[in-house]
Amino acid sequence: MKKLSKLSIAGYGAGDAANNLAFTTATMFLLVYYTDVAGISAAAAGTLLLSVRIFDAFADVFAGRVVDRTFSKRFGKFRPFIMFGSIPLLLLSVATFSVPQLGESGTLLYAYVTYAALGLAYSLVNIPYGSLAGAMTQDPGERAKLGSARMVGALLVGSALGIFVAPLIKPGADLQGTFTTITLVFVVIGAALYFFTVLTAKERVHRAVPNVTLKQSMETLKTNKPLLMLCLSSFFFLTGYLALTSVQLYYLRDVLGRLDLYPVLSIAQLILTFVLAAFMPRLVRAIGKKRVYIYSSLVTVVGGTIIFFTPASQVWIGFSGLLISVVGVLAVNIVVWALEADTVEYGEWKTGVRTEGITYALFSFTRKTGQAVGGALAAYALALGGYKSGVTQSAEAVFGIQVAAGALPAILTILAVLVMTKYKLTDALHAEILTEIRARRENGEAATPGDAAGPAAVAESTAAKYPSTPLSTPTN
Repeated sequence: MKKLSKLSIAGYGAGDAANNLAFTTATMFLLVYYTDVAGISAAAAGTLLLSVRIFDAFADVFAGRVVDRTFSKRFGKFRPFIMFGSIPLLLLSVATFSVPQLGESGTLLYAYVTYAALGLAYSLVNIPYGSLAGAMTQDPGERAKLGSARMVGALLVGSALGIFVAPLIKPGADLQGTFTTITLVFVVIGAALYFFTVLTAKERVHRAVPNVTLKQSMETLKTNKPLLMLCLSSFFFLTGYLALTSVQLYYLRDVLGRLDLYPVLSIAQLILTFVLAAFMPRLVRAIGKKRVYIYSSLVTVVGGTIIFFTPASQVWIGFSGLLISVVGVLAVNIVVWALEADTVEYGEWKTGVRTEGITYALFSFTRKTGQAVGGALAAYALALGGYKSGVTQSAEAVFGIQVAAGALPAILTILAVLVMTKYKLTDALHAEILTEIRARRENGEAATPGDAAGPAAVAESTAAKYPSTPLSTPTN
């Protein structure tokens, strides 16, 4: 298959930059906004984040079903959702950060409704966006480039938020005015980025587009063991990652007493993103996606351990723990999307039905469930430690922040690694599966379930049925 153009790769990355104008703004600042601006208690905010993000996870499954049953002859399967869903998504981000004072119950109700609506709108844009990568190319190296591009897009936004917005989150500032202005500006920027994605990131994997039934979708998921392992591992990883992300600002401001280091951390993230994005395709070719995922996760464990055990007085050691965690998280978040795209072909090989939408939806469901639990655990850790807005924090509150920023990510990432050791869809097996799928299509054969015996069995089956089909097995 022809390699992707630089413009299409950049266009795909622009889409995740736009996504994160809503998503990363919420993950970085919504807990702080609720506790320090809207006046919602940490415990109530934790329950809100848990409830709404779990609802959001189910919204992903709904969105996946909608995607799998939709196709436009002009714009393809995925881009119409980005075209028509992007503006409502960006406007709902404004509403989410504009909580009026309606009394305790009224304020909470408004927060629940707007954040839930934001989550649903995000699902209807992000599920087709994520599925689009698998329809742009089937080449592992090209998919790694797309994964790198979306990570660059996301981190550009995250870095900008850290450099320009985080330093503004201090006592006495007009935080409501700040968040309103920022989210309104993001509507304009996000709309332009989404438009660029729609114009440049086009589907290139040609296949029949059947009307996939719910039964077929469920059968694909049930037999896709690599997807299930990846989902479970991602659940643990994202739970830990969101715990850290939710209290990162608290850790720098209230534990280390150095909120001014937030822009430094963001700049470091930006530099590391470009470095990792440049080397990730080579690293994937050298050791395979699974090993990259596992080794990078272990780096995150080291960072979390440093954060948890470092005394508040040791600023630079604690900050180095954050930087080490960032390296691991960035690498995992680059490679994980290529792993998810591989599971689409595995499901097609096993069942004969290609279901990008529901596959990505299940993956996103478990990730968002992890995000829900991680954000809630972080808020509960603040509440149990006795966190109070606008005052010097007690030793118990500092310990609660360190638990959320260090101990939880380290423990949960270890669980993610243990699960990922059971992931059997290596790059070698994926290459052989692709060969068989292509051979079926070229020979006009009806898709049939694949042989689950392993890479050697796939190779033998393919060579026997299609002797003219070249079959090479990568070493990783």
